[in-house]
Formats: sequence, C-alpha cells, structure tokens
Amino acid sequence: MERLKEGGSQIAAGGSAGLVEVCIMHPLDLIKTRLQIGSEDKGMMDLVGKTFRNEGIRGFYKGILPPILAETPKRATKFFTFEQYKNIFSAGLCSGMTEAVVVCPFETVKVRLQAMRNTNPKEVPTSGQMAREIIRTEGYGTTGIFRGLTSTVARNGTWNMVYFGLYHNVKEFFPDAKESPSMNLVYRILLGFLAGSLASVVNIPFDVAKSRIQGPQPDPLNRKYHGCLQSMGLVYKEEGFFALYKGLLPKIMRLGPGGAIMLIVYDEVYKYLRQY
Repeated sequence: MERLKEGGSQIAAGGSAGLVEVCIMHPLDLIKTRLQIGSEDKGMMDLVGKTFRNEGIRGFYKGILPPILAETPKRATKFFTFEQYKNIFSAGLCSGMTEAVVVCPFETVKVRLQAMRNTNPKEVPTSGQMAREIIRTEGYGTTGIFRGLTSTVARNGTWNMVYFGLYHNVKEFFPDAKESPSMNLVYRILLGFLAGSLASVVNIPFDVAKSRIQGPQPDPLNRKYHGCLQSMGLVYKEEGFFALYKGLLPKIMRLGPGGAIMLIVYDEVYKYLRQY
C-alpha cells in the first residue's frame, strides 16, 4: 500500500511539474520548432516579430493543446520511471526513452500545427482534427502518427540522461534544506537551469531531426526526411554542422528555466503529497 501511495505521489507531482512548465514556456517551443523546420527566417528575433505581426499573441500558443495533453502523462512517466529505474541502472536514459513512446503522437500533431504560418485562426484545425487527418492519410505507425519515434526516443533519452544525471549527482552537495531552506532552493534552481541547458545542447541534433521528420516536407509529394540518422546526415550535408543546432537559443531559453521549474514543482508537490 505504501509503495502504491508513493507511486501515485510521483505520478501526480511529475504531471503537475509538466503542466506548469508547458503553460509558461510553450511560446519558446513554437519558435524553436519553426527555426528548425524553416529556412527563410533570419534568426530568433526576426521570427518572433513575424509571428507577432502575422498571427498575434495567439500565434505563439499554436499547438499548445497537444503538449498540455501530453505533458501531464509525459512528465508523470518521466519522474515515476526515473524513481523506479534509478535503483536499477541508467535511470535518466531509460525514463526518457519510456516517455518518448508516450509523447510521440502528441509531438507529431504539435509540430504540424506549429508549422502552419500565416493561417487564418478560423482555418487552423483543432488538435483532434489534425490527429485524425494524420491517421486517415498516413496511418498509426512510424510512418503516421508515430512518425519520428526513433528521433523522439534519442532526443528524450539523451536529454533525461544528462538532466537527471547531473541534477541527482550534484544536489547531494547542497546546503541542507532544513538548516538553510532559502539557499537550498537557490542552489536547486541554478542546478535545474544548468542541467536543462546542458541537456538541450547535447540533444538538439536529434530534436532538429525530429522536427524535420514530423514537419511538412519541402516537396509534399516526395518525403525527404525519413529516419533519425538519415535526417541528421542530410541536414549536415546540405546546410552544414551548425544547422544541427537550429533553435538552440529558444530551446535553452525554454528548457533552462523549464528544467528548474519542473524540478522545483516536482520536489515540492511530491513532498506535500508524501505528508498525507
């Protein structure tokens, strides 16, 4: 019974952490995705200006429903499986790979919606409509709603491996939370930011590949991006090494603070739930 209660607390705390993070940081995710799949933008600020002028504030929240629907189970899966795996082996890597399977269909829908620029808001399909359209025309598997699964597994597994590995190995050296709660909180925020930022630098080539695979193709009649390594190789060959790091700035601006937000919310919600 105690293990069941603890598992429930981990799931609830992880889901809460994901929901808070995505509601705050989603606009940066949209900018990151558009930088990764577009070639006509001159940089982050140019894209921010274009999005605001052409689509308004609402444009920055395009595609937010799939992450909201996905982040609760995704982060719940992340933190729950991390707690289970950490007593066995490579916890961060395995928890990331597990959550990737959960989140992949939502990512496919989100990327398709985020790629729709300069579209009349009334003409933008809902998340459900987009999901049904993908399934109708492309199917359920890795050539349909689960397209980009390998890249998603590589992206999430790598990010979680660095993020959790750094955080849980360093936090033991922090000031005791009971003796110095404010300093302990500051250290955890800084480490969460550092862990999220470093993990983003390490995994972004997989993220670029995922966006290219899941997003609209240059020629709608001929699929250009198929698999993870094939897409990374093609981007490198045609656009150069630094193209594999497109969207890095908004990604860090999202997942640096986002990494801190998730860990603090998770720790505090989990601690609260464990009291009851």
